[in-house]
Amino acid sequence: MHDSRHTGSCLCGEVLFEVQGEFERFYLCHCSYCRKDSGSAHGANLFSSSARLRWLSGEDRVSVFTLPGTRHARAFCSRCGSALPRLAEPGQLVVPAGSLDSPLRTRPDAHLFMASKADWDEALEHVPGLPGFPAS
Repeated sequence: MHDSRHTGSCLCGEVLFEVQGEFERFYLCHCSYCRKDSGSAHGANLFSSSARLRWLSGEDRVSVFTLPGTRHARAFCSRCGSALPRLAEPGQLVVPAGSLDSPLRTRPDAHLFMASKADWDEALEHVPGLPGFPAS
């Protein structure tokens, strides 16, 4: 993947970060943990074993929750709850794609844990698309 510098933030703007380096993988994960984390059909995470994460502001607002007995963890802003990057084992940087403010010129590599996907996550390309809120 080509972009080597990205910036990102949380929803409230208190946490700002920069990622320097290449992302090696981009996965959409449909496991029940990622669905709970995102409140949606899947998590969308970028992975890198070489990129560096630098907190520009708000590092003290970053909290990490690790689900006991699993490898699943989530970093988030303690003020607004937005998903944020985290260092995973071993030496793996995980960056939620939606946390990036800079353009991402890559497509996901794969959907993961499709056997666990939500029962309503089927043929979503046929659901109408609207430019904003639906008309009343």
